[in-house]
Amino acid sequence: MSDVVSSNPKLMLTLSRFGIELGFGDHSIKEVCERAKVSPLFFTLICNIYSNQDFIPTLDDLKSVDCNSLLSYLSESHKYYVNERLPHIEFHLNRIIEACPERFAKTLDRFFKEYKSEVTKHFSYEEVTVFPYIIALNNKDKNSSFTISEFKSSHTNIEDKLSDLMNILIKYLPANIFPKERIEISLDIMDLSSDLSSHTIVEERILVPFVELLEYNNYESQ
Repeated sequence: MSDVVSSNPKLMLTLSRFGIELGFGDHSIKEVCERAKVSPLFFTLICNIYSNQDFIPTLDDLKSVDCNSLLSYLSESHKYYVNERLPHIEFHLNRIIEACPERFAKTLDRFFKEYKSEVTKHFSYEEVTVFPYIIALNNKDKNSSFTISEFKSSHTNIEDKLSDLMNILIKYLPANIFPKERIEISLDIMDLSSDLSSHTIVEERILVPFVELLEYNNYESQ
């Protein structure tokens, strides 16, 4: 496990979402995962996505996915973004906003609040509408007209607008306004954008085809 995490530091972001803590010594992926009651196959699948954004899960990969593990991982990811990453960026961004001329301050403040609201709504839709549907489907209790195709057609990349925020910080603010902090927060935003991109890929290449498979199997069994 230590070799895998050391080879790609981005994987450290996923550990807490699995309930895996650092300090795993020389234990293997299987041993660490079993101690945390996590499927080693599913953990490896997520690692493959985070390590190679061109990775496409096979049908066997999708069949090996445990529904509860997948939804738990995604929910923990949502909590991480909403409760940790966005407040961290907002705290440092507010310091910059307070030092900005009014026209820049208002633009930054409005832009970030709108982005935060969009992200919150995006995750709320998944938690309130999509995930309960998947749980019911997995329990062969489909009493909804909703299908995963609705989610698929409306799914947006919530990391895209972060590039606009980066442009404001890098290109347009006066040079003398917290130059070092702007570099730090820009790096934080880049990290968040990269992480959100991987999160989107997990939903599009694992969640959606996994649920399509559930829908097909339920249809066939009727």
